[in-house]
Amino acid sequence: MKVVIIGSGSGAFAAAIQATSSGADVDIIESDTLGGTCVNVGCVPSKIFIRAAEAAHAQSSHPFSGLGKVAVTLDRRSLTRQQQARVDELRQAKYENILASNTKIHLIRGTARFQDAHTLIIDRSESGTQLLKADRILVATGSRPFIPAIPGLHEVPYWTSTEALQTEIQPTSLIVIGGSVIALELAQAYARLGTRVTVLARSTLLSHDDPDIGVQIKAAFESEGINVITHVVPSRVVHDGTAFQISLPNGSVITAEQLLVAAGRHANLAALNIAAAGVALDVHGNICIDDEMRTNVPHIYAAGDCTNQPQYVYVAAAAGSRAAANMLGRHTKLDLSIMPAVVFTDPQVATIGLTEAQARANGIDAQSRLLTLDNVPRALVSFNTRGFIKLVMDKQTGVIVGAQIVAHEGSEAIQTIAVAMKVKMTVKDLSRMLFPYLTMVEGLKLCAQTFSKDVSALSCCADTGVDDDEEPAHGCCASQSPSTASTGSGLLSRLRENPIGSVLLVVSVIAVGAFIFKH
Repeated sequence: MKVVIIGSGSGAFAAAIQATSSGADVDIIESDTLGGTCVNVGCVPSKIFIRAAEAAHAQSSHPFSGLGKVAVTLDRRSLTRQQQARVDELRQAKYENILASNTKIHLIRGTARFQDAHTLIIDRSESGTQLLKADRILVATGSRPFIPAIPGLHEVPYWTSTEALQTEIQPTSLIVIGGSVIALELAQAYARLGTRVTVLARSTLLSHDDPDIGVQIKAAFESEGINVITHVVPSRVVHDGTAFQISLPNGSVITAEQLLVAAGRHANLAALNIAAAGVALDVHGNICIDDEMRTNVPHIYAAGDCTNQPQYVYVAAAAGSRAAANMLGRHTKLDLSIMPAVVFTDPQVATIGLTEAQARANGIDAQSRLLTLDNVPRALVSFNTRGFIKLVMDKQTGVIVGAQIVAHEGSEAIQTIAVAMKVKMTVKDLSRMLFPYLTMVEGLKLCAQTFSKDVSALSCCADTGVDDDEEPAHGCCASQSPSTASTGSGLLSRLRENPIGSVLLVVSVIAVGAFIFKH
């Protein structure tokens, strides 16, 4: 079996590893840096940059009395080079070393485009073109920044996230166009490292999430001095050689040293001539795939940011490995109904499943509870109570169908809800579990308890979740001794579970009683 993979990111390599483990030979076609967006110019460098900015903010703006607050001295060149060194290290370990050790994976340098559904033309700058035929093809070309049609924008030297992460110069002022994940993460990081930042958002912040989330993040940004303007689209962009002037519809003009355009990303398919293969795209230009990662052309699969699936690296990797398995005869599906997502602002945003509005739109009789962090001991002792935890349940069954968390390091708690949803746990189940005291994840238990209790009236270590309809665990107010109550309830339970045995048991008891009475 000959498998050709276009792209070399996480989805591509997950597919290559899976396919070769099943005996296939794999060609990976890549025209740019090996490893794709995440390791090179996305997840990895951005999280280093964000963590560095958080460290700087902690030095200058911590909440603790008696500790001095120090203005941070920034050496952006040193920070960027440290960041790039870690990027190079991870690319070597997770991509280049795999190529070197797996003789069934072959790297072809060049730009691929379809000649027809079974044939690719590889444009190789040094050796001309090459025709390549394959039994199975995986398109894993990732995404690229979306540049909105703002007058003048294409004529100025704006940044995308790539330039914003790779620069060695920290601008004094920055305008960010965008109100979603990349825009907000980088805007706050730049502000915490000393840049004066203005965010221009077409709608609310994180407009696709629960509205309460955008409200909290906007308040957090403004408390740190970030100027946030929502429901606005610039009418013109000009650069005079030293600064950007952004004209707004109300006639005002905002000026900054640098401009970052982070208005989202879209499928990187422009050079692929995918129409020649007959592959269907959605209205946004993404490849349409089913839950087995197959396109409408049976032997062509796709994975990652170039598809209509959510743009997360872990989704791409999971899709890539499943696509490869399915190419070779399996029927492995990718379930995205329990998919955690994180925005690395501070407070962090962590979500999973449905919001209450989404649940109702899906025909679920939904109910939610929102617990502010001033009810969570971990937040109180950290003197950082900005944010909330919200749980959404199916009112008919009590089963958890979604959660939204806005909290410092809130991302560390969301996978608990993923596991809870996987096993169809109810809010009552969650409220009865033991959670370590003074952890953020304890807030999930407290939030679950708000469906039936006033948590502000509980002790500091939280109630254990005993319901009124449960047998008391102590004997002082029980009509029976604990052992008798336990034995009785256990017997009744067994009788209910085995009615035939119950009849035989009753008959035996009557017979024994009659024998004793007679003698």
